Amino acid sequence: MFWHARRKPVPGRRRALDPPPPDITADALASLFPAADAAEVARGVVTFAGQPPTELGRTPAGGIDWHSDPHRNRSWALNLHTLRWMGRLVVEYERSGEHDHLERATDIARDWARSNPRRGADVSEWAWAEHAVALRGPALVALSAHVLDPWLAVSLAEHANVLADPALYREGHNHGLDQDIALLLIGRRLGDATRTRLAIDRMTASAELAIDEQGALHEQAPRYGVYVHRRLGAALRLIENSGLEVPGRLTARRAVLAHYIAHATQPDGRLAPLGDSPADTRPPRFGGAQTSTARVFDAGYAFGRTAWDDPEAAYYSLRFGPGRRLHGHEDHLGVTYQAGGHDVLVEAGFDSYERTEFRRWTLSPEAHNVPIVQEAEFRPGTATSLDASAIGPSRQCYRLSDEAYGVRRTRTVLVHHGPDLMAVLDEAPAGRTLRNLWHFAPALRVAATGEGRVTLAAGDRRVTLLQLRPPDHAPAPGQLVRQGTVCTGYLRRTESVTVVSPAASRLLTLIVPGPGDLDVTPGPEGTLTVHTATGPVSLPAGLF
Repeated sequence: MFWHARRKPVPGRRRALDPPPPDITADALASLFPAADAAEVARGVVTFAGQPPTELGRTPAGGIDWHSDPHRNRSWALNLHTLRWMGRLVVEYERSGEHDHLERATDIARDWARSNPRRGADVSEWAWAEHAVALRGPALVALSAHVLDPWLAVSLAEHANVLADPALYREGHNHGLDQDIALLLIGRRLGDATRTRLAIDRMTASAELAIDEQGALHEQAPRYGVYVHRRLGAALRLIENSGLEVPGRLTARRAVLAHYIAHATQPDGRLAPLGDSPADTRPPRFGGAQTSTARVFDAGYAFGRTAWDDPEAAYYSLRFGPGRRLHGHEDHLGVTYQAGGHDVLVEAGFDSYERTEFRRWTLSPEAHNVPIVQEAEFRPGTATSLDASAIGPSRQCYRLSDEAYGVRRTRTVLVHHGPDLMAVLDEAPAGRTLRNLWHFAPALRVAATGEGRVTLAAGDRRVTLLQLRPPDHAPAPGQLVRQGTVCTGYLRRTESVTVVSPAASRLLTLIVPGPGDLDVTPGPEGTLTVHTATGPVSLPAGLF
């Protein structure tokens, strides 16, 4: 074993760390650190936050420039101070025995501690940000498995004080979970049973706030459900490996979270791009969570599909529930839709956390497939209620309403499977009008327009949007077809087609994937039959 410090304290000097307990090794903590090229990091080159490999900046004195932000990217600046990339060097030292990796990791951590004293006059805003502290803690613990130097003991104790401070704790948040993991590890490393117990107790209570009994994460972005599920798994392993009792309540909440993630995963294996969820996120498959093909989560989600384990199944998502918070968007009443293994309706999605006009737009209603009440001011954070639902094997119907524009707007959504069809009825109060927006998948391009209809195509695939005015179901002309922008991943954007409807107090929109022309036949008492290339679909009066 390689020790930087003596095992006995030296009189008159700060006390060095004791050797670690057997469960504290860098390899045991490896899942907490992103993958990295250790040789590259050892040369002073880092890669994170979706940016290209970047050489670490240097100060005139030869240390690392901890104020460096070469990409003007908040996530990159945060990651620099987490030192998780340093932790990967320690993991590789344990696996390869390459002492240069450990020496380099020690130099990095020592330089960080010397250059970033808490409450220092010239310290980066990211150095002691609560999430940076939480993510840095495990990296320092990993280093402490091999380095006993007093400066590291002092730094770990300082981190423990910050992590235990209730004023800085993010209860019910993914940051809070990371704080608990770090405090658990530092408590174990310093032999502080009180801090260790605090971490486990907080983690359990926080999980029950963050994850409801159905498994939905209240951060309003399925991508964070994946993150929390993974981090909880790491936390449970750490608790078990330490010989401490694993809380059953914590295990139970993690188990139901898998159901939420599974239902939010599209047939093609990507997460529905809801909230701050990059459109290319691919979560693990949770076989035991695949139950019914349609599921409503009271936290504000309805998900449905024609089948599990079929990449060409149809799929949809629908948003309602509490007002926007944390990683949510103003997407209430919004839908996404897939059919035949391809995106049909998408959202603008998540680009980054940079404070740009584009980021602000992606949060707005206009970036989603929603109805916009005309000549009315939007009220952010308004809750939306699910007023009724009817879920059957071949069709599901939902009615939602809110007063996000100061007046009541109502949306009824019917999804039919085989033939595939989505029907959406939007309604505003008498004397008011609304327009709805439809963001189509980037692969789809306008092939034809007609009286109240827009046909889009991608190769031999076709999708038809048809808009009608109830109760006589006459075509509603006047669609505005414009170029839009959607995010296909972190810091990745592409052009797409957005269709804006004409203004109306009541408007029925049909989205029909499939070949051939689309026709409708009004029936008695407001019913409607939609004739598709693969068969007719009957719609009830008012869709409900």
